[in-house]
Amino acid sequence: MTRKASKDKLVLGIPKGSLQESTLDLFARAGYSIAVSSRSYSPAIDDEQIAVIVFRAQEMSRYVEDGVIDVGLTGYDWICENGSDVVEVAELVYAKQRLCPVRWVLAVLDESPVRRPKDLDGGIVATELVNVTRDYFAKKKINVKVEFSYGATEIKARLVDGIVEVTETGSSLSENQLREVDTVLVSSTRLIANKEAMKLRWKRQKIENLAILLKGAIAAREKVGLKMNVPRKALKGVTKLLPAEKSPTISSLVDPDWVALEVIVDERVERDLVPKLKRAGATGIITYPLNKVIP
Repeated sequence: MTRKASKDKLVLGIPKGSLQESTLDLFARAGYSIAVSSRSYSPAIDDEQIAVIVFRAQEMSRYVEDGVIDVGLTGYDWICENGSDVVEVAELVYAKQRLCPVRWVLAVLDESPVRRPKDLDGGIVATELVNVTRDYFAKKKINVKVEFSYGATEIKARLVDGIVEVTETGSSLSENQLREVDTVLVSSTRLIANKEAMKLRWKRQKIENLAILLKGAIAAREKVGLKMNVPRKALKGVTKLLPAEKSPTISSLVDPDWVALEVIVDERVERDLVPKLKRAGATGIITYPLNKVIP
């Protein structure tokens, strides 16, 4: 008999493994402190209405669909692989290294004669993403035997005709002398919920609140806040330097000849922008990190 989630608590699943640390950091930025013990699969969280369980991302969507947990974070790839019938509450674009989706790619050895997917007709492909890979070749009407790989798939490229493996940057493929042939699936992390849990008003609201805060934490990770004082005579020149889509907050100071200006900008432009602002007349420039940016 399948154990169902509690009616008194929102049971949250967080992914164990490669995404765990970045997920815990994301929740911390969203305002939730989760303490994980190496010996426990039930971390503590500073919210009495939430209970946390750690599952492998590969299993998460099945447990959410079955109602073992109410809400969880997993990749779109594993939702597709399991064919799970769940509510996709939000897309959360974050991964181990960068704020970007990951790709499952069809790859072969550098010296392989394979240039197109159809060149693998009659061959063997190894992957952990078996069902998605089978669907990929079936849609292209290519006869390929797809075998399950228990890990270290890059190494198996020397034993079979090709592999389908996940990559963020492509560096691991290059290090293993592998060449991309095609993209099989683009995936990002999703906040998913059980359909019955979403029918309970308090759980639905709690899940939606989680989505708002987590999305705000992601939006903030590549932005910084800027504060500065600006002489009114230099204000036009300073605001012209700001990104065109940004509308700064401008406040009057006790000295009528000065104003305080505050704006949020992308972190990647800050290092070039700050010296320009200084030369344009801004003083007392303060930069600060952000935890959440709620649209």
